[in-house]
Amino acid sequence: MEVVKDKFLELLQFYDWALARADKRVEHWFLMDSYWPTWALMFAYLLAVHFGQKFMANRTAFSLRWPLLAYNVALVALNFHIFSELLYCSWQQNYSYLCQPVDYSDNPYELRIAKALWWYYFSKCIEFMDTIFFVLRKKNNQISFLHVYHHATMFPIWWIGVKWVPGGQSFFGAMMNSFIHVIMYSYYGLSSLGESVQKYLWWKRYLTRLQLIQFVTGISHAIYGLVTRCSFPSWMMWALVGYGTSILTLFLNFYYHAYRKPAARRPVQESKEKNGTGSVSNGHHAAANGHAEAKKIK
Repeated sequence: MEVVKDKFLELLQFYDWALARADKRVEHWFLMDSYWPTWALMFAYLLAVHFGQKFMANRTAFSLRWPLLAYNVALVALNFHIFSELLYCSWQQNYSYLCQPVDYSDNPYELRIAKALWWYYFSKCIEFMDTIFFVLRKKNNQISFLHVYHHATMFPIWWIGVKWVPGGQSFFGAMMNSFIHVIMYSYYGLSSLGESVQKYLWWKRYLTRLQLIQFVTGISHAIYGLVTRCSFPSWMMWALVGYGTSILTLFLNFYYHAYRKPAARRPVQESKEKNGTGSVSNGHHAAANGHAEAKKIK
């Protein structure tokens, strides 16, 4: 017991030591003074997902068509703001897309970059609602391990990013991901309008591929920084490589089961249909499930 107590005290001492070296510019921003509120919100999210499914088990699912539309439109606007701020300010500061150290000065453009990254961090808290909407609509098949893992981890990870490195190399991944989210939440917003619109959304497969390209690019960007000894905290780049690899692995598994595996089975299904052993309604149902599966990842 004493060993556990000593280790806990050492961890608290390290936390206090690390806080003393954090970026003073963000110290008093909302949720930035301590890690505990971010942890509390993350655990509240996990509890809400777990107990929310139990609560909804014997209740009628909510439709939430218009709240979903408003939510997705709001996230399109927020992500476009983050993307445009990071693009414009990094261009004004002549940022390198290969190796960019953090500038901790009070330069107006650097502060705008830091604030855009804070909004990016906070957007990950807002995106907890992705899962809550699934719970309320009883779309439990869409609440996958990948979905919950990604949502639960991005919020605390980016608290660390904003607390210590709100600029430099950090801008690249956030800017790229915000751009992807503009497209993604546009898709979800249109999809929420119902089947009359969904039948025209032929580009969901390409959105998935774009997300895969994003992960590979982010990992490659961090590895390049490590190999070239970029003047950016190496611990952050190692963290990006490790976390990015875990997400990429899970996402590739999702992509295979959502797109490649069904494609491999299609000739067999077509043969059954020709012989009268299959049905068009089953094929339509599979396509509907594919649409639902594609909404697992945010």
